[in-house]
Amino acid sequence: MLLHEFRPGRLILGLAALAIAALFAGDAAGAWSVAWFVALPVLGGALGLASIASWTAYRIRRRAARRASSDSTGAPASSSGNQAMR
Repeated sequence: MLLHEFRPGRLILGLAALAIAALFAGDAAGAWSVAWFVALPVLGGALGLASIASWTAYRIRRRAARRASSDSTGAPASSSGNQAMR
């Protein structure tokens, strides 16, 4: 059982944030030198990729929901006999 649906856009943005944090943590530790503006293209690219991934996932979910709603193989709820009639 899934706890929630998969959100690929959030995953991409989270990984980009971790990458930016790792870059600046390495800079703070003295392992390498990173200019402050490096975060801007990384974050911009991640936002672009996240928007494409989120839009694609949305379209897939909508297509699956439409396909599931058009199935009429089951019996209607009123014929199951367990609704109380007043």
